[in-house]
Amino acid sequence: MAPFASLYKTPSTDYAHDPYTWSNLSGWRSYRTARPFRGIYYDIARRLPWYWSDIVDGFNYRTIAGAIRIFFVNLLPALAFQLDMTRHTGGYFGINEALFSSALAAVVFSTFSCQPLTVVGITGLISLFNYTIYDIAVAQGIEALYPQFIAWVSIWTAITHWAAAVFNWCDYMRYITDFSSQSFGMYVGIIYMIKGVEELISQFDEGLHGEAGSRQGGYLSCLIALAYWFTVHLLERFGSSTYSRSWLRKAISDYAYPLATIWWTGFSHLPGRLADTPLLRIPHTTAFYPTVNRGWLVDFWTLPAKWVFVALPIGILLTLLFYYDHNVSSLTAQAKQFPLTKPAGFHWDFFLLGCTCFVAGIVGLPLPNGLVPQAPVHTDSCTVYEDRLKVTKEKAADDEDSEWEQHNRRVVEAVEVKEQRVSHWLMALALIGTMTGPLLDVLHTMPRALFSGVFFVVGSGSVFSGGISQNIYFLFTERQFVDPGDLRLKVKKSRIALYLMFQWLGVASSVAISQTIAAIGFPIIIVSLIPLRWIILPRIFTEEELLILDAPTAEAAVVLASMGGQPTRPEVAMAEKKRREQNGDGETGQASSSTGYSGDEGMRSRDGLKDEEEKEIESEEMRRQREKGVQSSLNTGHA
Repeated sequence: MAPFASLYKTPSTDYAHDPYTWSNLSGWRSYRTARPFRGIYYDIARRLPWYWSDIVDGFNYRTIAGAIRIFFVNLLPALAFQLDMTRHTGGYFGINEALFSSALAAVVFSTFSCQPLTVVGITGLISLFNYTIYDIAVAQGIEALYPQFIAWVSIWTAITHWAAAVFNWCDYMRYITDFSSQSFGMYVGIIYMIKGVEELISQFDEGLHGEAGSRQGGYLSCLIALAYWFTVHLLERFGSSTYSRSWLRKAISDYAYPLATIWWTGFSHLPGRLADTPLLRIPHTTAFYPTVNRGWLVDFWTLPAKWVFVALPIGILLTLLFYYDHNVSSLTAQAKQFPLTKPAGFHWDFFLLGCTCFVAGIVGLPLPNGLVPQAPVHTDSCTVYEDRLKVTKEKAADDEDSEWEQHNRRVVEAVEVKEQRVSHWLMALALIGTMTGPLLDVLHTMPRALFSGVFFVVGSGSVFSGGISQNIYFLFTERQFVDPGDLRLKVKKSRIALYLMFQWLGVASSVAISQTIAAIGFPIIIVSLIPLRWIILPRIFTEEELLILDAPTAEAAVVLASMGGQPTRPEVAMAEKKRREQNGDGETGQASSSTGYSGDEGMRSRDGLKDEEEKEIESEEMRRQREKGVQSSLNTGHA
């Protein structure tokens, strides 16, 4: 292989003809596993020429706003999940571990990753994983060996991460569609909401016999949590309104989290009855020291050999979770609504994630991972939006003689994304600063109830704004008030309900198993949604139905270049085969279709191979999106 610089002497933007492809290869060269490091090599070669641009492009206002916003969106859920882990792991994981883990991931990914807009931190799923392993350790009578055991889980996780990256297995993320990613988003949102309720319950349970000492603290905690949820939602929705001036709307939306956090923390300290009401607050810890009395390096080499090998399958399960979770978060951070120009790099970033897993494991930290509900927030914060005036004329449908009335409405257009590393670097510095004594004192002033509000804010965005909920809303909307351009009108409601049933089957199964000691098995259910979508659904739904109801999560060439191109969806392949059989005098191999379908799963782009039905549905969907304007993810405020 040539040196990186000779491959891309100048930053390339022709991602549809990227050299990383498995097309037209034969023999051993066509097997991904047989050509290790190929994906990593091309990821680095593709992104390296942009590195200086990633720095100089960071000197603008959107970088500052993005850094502040993502700092709070990363920090607050991390602390919330840390409190959850503290309760369920005998106090092994604490605030310092949460800050250290988040800072470690921020430093590594802001500096070395191919996708610096993807934010990595502590998720609810690793919290669930950690205390489920703790429950297993307690049940097996090895509670004292929990630190060493989970360190070995992390080591095996790192090794299998490296294997997945080296052998190009991240290519298979191109098979992820909205069917599974929406189901996963709904599952994560529900888990967040459950954790919010559990945190409020703990205010009563711990408050009755602990430091709070009264039910009043529990009731005040409920008030603060719900008020915080409402405040953040209101401030972010203000960014979607037409009130005041555009710059003020965006500023308020940008700083919704810090404004709400500062206000409700101060509210809990107001003199009088509020200040006298005992509240559980963030525990006070010593700067840069582990929560429990131990050194930072875990003596993992002392674990008996049999438990080292017991940790292996658990490490594989965790890799399976991170493979899906982290890569989906990267996909949503680079979703099609964002006008990105710089290339992605899934193989190299997954290798980096393995490195952070290894370091975090041997020093006793919760493993950082891609933040799925919060993933688009950083990209959204770094996006430049413009408000456009759209003028339409309407008249009453039931009165042909009525006059045409003119209506003005606001349409938001995403003009540019400030793709850079600086905001991520600033967040890393802020996290390191938070680990110091003075700022730990500041954290100690925050009521724990506020983090229930954080759970509700983040979780509700996934639950109520995701694709599953949008389809449910559609089913219950009176037909005459549905936009005539909505492609779902071409699909029977019973078929949409059947499609939703399969999604809810995956969501409900994952939530159910997560409430048992078998919770570490939920990644198997999530990942099984992919073959369900590619093998079973095309035999139940028609090509048109699936083209309308589902779409690849990764469609942009700038993202697909790292995964070897876009595969042919099975429903399209089946429809093409049927048309060839019908139009080719019954001979399967004699195609008269003008689409030129070749069945090559490794093709760079399918733009020239799409049939008329695909093109019509895609163009109609693009037209609808242009008319509606940009619809931001998770009500992030700009659209």
